Amino acid sequence: MSRVSPLSLTQQPAPAISRTNDLKDLDIDQFLKLMISELTNQDPLNPMDNTQLVEQLGHIREIAATTQLSDTLSSVAAGQSLTTASGLLGKTVAALTDDDQNVTGVVDRVSVEVDPKNNDQRTYRIHIGDQTIKLTNVREVKD
Repeated sequence: MSRVSPLSLTQQPAPAISRTNDLKDLDIDQFLKLMISELTNQDPLNPMDNTQLVEQLGHIREIAATTQLSDTLSSVAAGQSLTTASGLLGKTVAALTDDDQNVTGVVDRVSVEVDPKNNDQRTYRIHIGDQTIKLTNVREVKD
């Protein structure tokens, strides 16, 4: 009897997954595609052990939990930045403008700029008169 190579059983190519040196960059969709491809293309005479399948399902849960935690931390950081900026209203601050010029004055407004290419990327800004300053560029808060 001739031996059939597992590669000859493959009818569809495996999904394209970006190559990285670290699996931490693998998102849940990529992981599921990889796992489905692995299950579809496994050797029928030597299928995956149930223990391996349970381990992979555990990895899926870990990835989902990590993603959810990252989203939650991003929301907390956004809320904290907005609270910090709002707390500066009416206070005198010393800061740097986007072109590295020193500015000192009373904060009269706070705004949030959303990156049009990435809705999750926000820049929190304070306004001193006609000057707009990134919250991260505030150097001193005075009473």
